[in-house]
Amino acid sequence: MKTKISKYCSIREATLEDAEVIWQAIDSHRDYLKTWLPFVPKLQKVEDEAAFLSATLSVPYDERNIVFVIEKNDEFCGLIGFVNTDNNNHRTEIGYWLLPEHQGQGLMTQCVKYLCQWAVRERSMHRIQICCAVGNHPSNAIPKRLGFKFEGTIRHGELLASGEYVDINVYGILKEEI
Repeated sequence: MKTKISKYCSIREATLEDAEVIWQAIDSHRDYLKTWLPFVPKLQKVEDEAAFLSATLSVPYDERNIVFVIEKNDEFCGLIGFVNTDNNNHRTEIGYWLLPEHQGQGLMTQCVKYLCQWAVRERSMHRIQICCAVGNHPSNAIPKRLGFKFEGTIRHGELLASGEYVDINVYGILKEEI
């Protein structure tokens, strides 16, 4: 089911049928995306994306880290979803990426805001976290814009495709702050 976020932007849960479109988008922007997304070099063929989606979709819905497709005027723009969800402690993390031609238009900020509200309403989450590489300024701007609190930096928290470890900024927001 597609949910309208704004006049032009909508999200919907990714399905197996999206594997080809997602993989093509990643493959055609591979050099750009691999700068901050360590998984990009591991996606060598459409079957790799299909395997990821299949594994995600095989988890029962109420326990699933849902991955959403972002579309602008029905055109694929990127993905957003939940990772590292801890249902026992009512906390989750939001991860996202957007194709370069769709950045700087407020799409991701709108989608993150919607997912925060959805996580509280639909999954009874109390805490939502976003982690961004220190040098990824556009990604860091989103939680700041939405009122997340900067909670600290994890030194060498992620290994990039370049082989370099990068520090990760951690932002959090609580249910009552959304």
